[in-house]
Amino acid sequence: MSETHQSEKHPFLDFVKNNQKALTTLLVIIVIALGGYFGFTELYQKPREAKAADAMFAAEKYFAQDSSNLVLNGDGTNKGVLYVIKEFSGTSAANLAKYYAGISYFRIGDFNKSVECLKDFTTNAKQVQAIAYGTTGDAYSELKKNDEAIAAYKKAGTYFPEDDGISSEYLFRAALLLETLGKNEDALAIYKDIKAKYPKSEKGFTADKYIYRLQVQP
Repeated sequence: MSETHQSEKHPFLDFVKNNQKALTTLLVIIVIALGGYFGFTELYQKPREAKAADAMFAAEKYFAQDSSNLVLNGDGTNKGVLYVIKEFSGTSAANLAKYYAGISYFRIGDFNKSVECLKDFTTNAKQVQAIAYGTTGDAYSELKKNDEAIAAYKKAGTYFPEDDGISSEYLFRAALLLETLGKNEDALAIYKDIKAKYPKSEKGFTADKYIYRLQVQP
């Protein structure tokens, strides 16, 4: 059997032989990349996540107590969420800290910072995300940015429709704001939507009077 015929039977081996240097370089790059990823995850990111979670412990307690300044800035012994956001950027705890910061800023009346923090927060916990959208709407409303407020309320009210209470509440706020702006047809459509989709919710029970009031207006 000729050498040419043998080569034709093993094209992969010929390819490896002819490109051995390039393939070795590629293998080295892959090994370095995997080692770097492991090192970043195990030796850097995971310890940071643990430290950030520890730093959040006291802030979470103060958040439950509505002690907003302590949530934000700490108590002198324990750090606040602003420290976590700054020092542990990219961690899950820092992301959650933005939610706590946004709600806390809203509670103390700093609505611009509330919007800034909440817009930078994201979570797969749909109820929490809906509340973040809704509180953003509240902050915009306080800032008299009515279009932004209505958009945020609608987003909150439609993000997790399985939750009757949250969805109907924020849709109601959108409708009420539209009504105060004289956009009665848009408001009426939302009141009817609340009545149809969430009839057993608090806002669903009260929607009729708002619907009636707008329908009888000249």
